[in-house]
Amino acid sequence: MSATFLLERALIDDRVEADVLVVVEDGRFTEVLPGRDRHLPAGESPSSRVPGVTSEPVRLAGLSIPGLANCHSHAFHRALRGRTQQVGADGSPGSFWTWREQMYAVAQRLDPDSYHDLARATYREMLSAGITAVGEFHYLHHQPDGTPYADPNAMGHALVAAAKDAGIRIALLDTCYLAAGIGRAPEGVQVRYSDGDAERWAQRVDQLRGDESTVIGAAIHSVRAVPKEQIPTISRWARADTPDGRPLHVHLSEQVAENEQCHAAHGCTPTELLDDCGALGPMTSAVHATHLTDHDLALVGGASAHACFCPTTERDLGDGIGPSRALFDHGARLTLGSDSHAVIDPFEEMRAVELDERLATQQRGHWSAVELLGAATHQGHASLGFADAGRIAVGQRADLVTLDTTSTRTAGTGAGPETAVFAAVAEDVRQVMVDGLVHEAGAIRDEVGPELERAVRSVSEQPVSRRAASEGMR
Repeated sequence: MSATFLLERALIDDRVEADVLVVVEDGRFTEVLPGRDRHLPAGESPSSRVPGVTSEPVRLAGLSIPGLANCHSHAFHRALRGRTQQVGADGSPGSFWTWREQMYAVAQRLDPDSYHDLARATYREMLSAGITAVGEFHYLHHQPDGTPYADPNAMGHALVAAAKDAGIRIALLDTCYLAAGIGRAPEGVQVRYSDGDAERWAQRVDQLRGDESTVIGAAIHSVRAVPKEQIPTISRWARADTPDGRPLHVHLSEQVAENEQCHAAHGCTPTELLDDCGALGPMTSAVHATHLTDHDLALVGGASAHACFCPTTERDLGDGIGPSRALFDHGARLTLGSDSHAVIDPFEEMRAVELDERLATQQRGHWSAVELLGAATHQGHASLGFADAGRIAVGQRADLVTLDTTSTRTAGTGAGPETAVFAAVAEDVRQVMVDGLVHEAGAIRDEVGPELERAVRSVSEQPVSRRAASEGMR
C-alpha cells in the first residue's frame, strides 16, 4: 500500500527544502523529491512524474522533520510530575532525596496492568510531541517482594504492549540492577529490581523477543547498582548474536557521589571501570555523563559511544551541566532523552543542550540547530537499534513530524532548522507519522490528558509503607 505526501518544507540531510514530494510504501520512503529537482511546468501535478503514482498527494503545511527519538525514559516517573518540588518532612526544600522517596513509592505500587496503563498514556504524550521511538530503561522486573511473576517478563511485556498501543516503537533496555550501592545488597523496593546475578538476568532477558517495532537491548543501571565482576556478563550479552551488537545503556557519573564511591571502592572513575569491564563501544550509551574527567572524555569518545543528555531532568534534580561539546569533540555521539518526564518536549531538550553550555561557559555557539536535530533524530534512533530511522530519505522508515510554522512561537522565524530547535515546543507538532501511519497530534493531546490523570491517580493514591518507599538508591 502506498501513499503520497507533499511537504511544504522539509529537513533533508542538513538543509530545508521546499515542496518535497515523498512516497511511502509499506512503512518506508520510496521516493523523496524536492521541488527544485522536479522542474514542473506551471499547472502540472507534483506527482505526475513519479511512476505508479496517479493520485494527488496529501499536502502537509509547515516544517516537516524526521521522527524524534527519546533515548532515555523511565515511564513510571511520569507519575511524579508536579509532585516532587514540595518541602521535605524536616522543613527543608525539596531535594533529590525527597524526590527519590516519592519515586520509590510509585515503583512499589505498580503491577503489569497499572504499568501498562501509565506507560501507554506516557508514550501517547511522547507521540503527540513528535517522538516516534523510545528507549525504555526498564528495571521494574518482579513482584514487590522480589518474587518473579508467572511470566518473568510480565512488566517488560506490559511496556512493549503499551508502546504498540500508543503507536510508537520501543527499545526495551532491560536493566541489570543487583545492589543498593557498592557492596550492599538490594534494600526495600529494590528487591523487585534484582535477578540475583547477571547470569540469571541474562537468562530472563533471553526470553524476550523483538520485532519490526521492538528492539531488545540491555542496560547496566550504574556502577553502584551492578558489581564490577557482573558487568562483563552484561557486556558479552549485548555483543552476542548480532553483527553490530545490541544497544547497551548505562547511567554514568550522574552525581559527584557516584564518582566518590567508585574511587573509594575501585580506585578509578565509573568510566574507567566500565572500560576495564569491556562495556564501552559504539552501541553503548552513557546516560547523563555529567561529571567526567579528561581521561573519561577520551575513553567515551575513543569508543565512539553515544552520550545521552537529559537536560530537563538534569536541571530538575540539580545534577549539573554535562560536557556535551567536549564529548562530541572527543568522538562521542550526542543523543537526547526525557528521563524522569518532568517535561516531555524534545525541542526543549535540544535547545537546552546549547543553552546550558552557554550558561556554563558564558559563550554562545557550541551547537548548531542542524547538529542538535541530528542528535534528536538519526543519532538517537541508531543508539536504540533503529539504524534505518531518523532521516527523510529513500529506504528509511517513513517517520515525519510536521510543525506548525504559524503559531505564536514559530511565526516569523523563517521555518528553518532554527525554528524547530530554538522556537518550537511540543504543542507546535501538528502531525506525526510513524512507519507510514499518520497521527493527528492535536487529537492525541485532547485525549491523553484525562488518560494520564486516571493512570497517575491509580498509582499515586494506593497505600505503601514509608520504609519500602524510602529505602534503596536510584
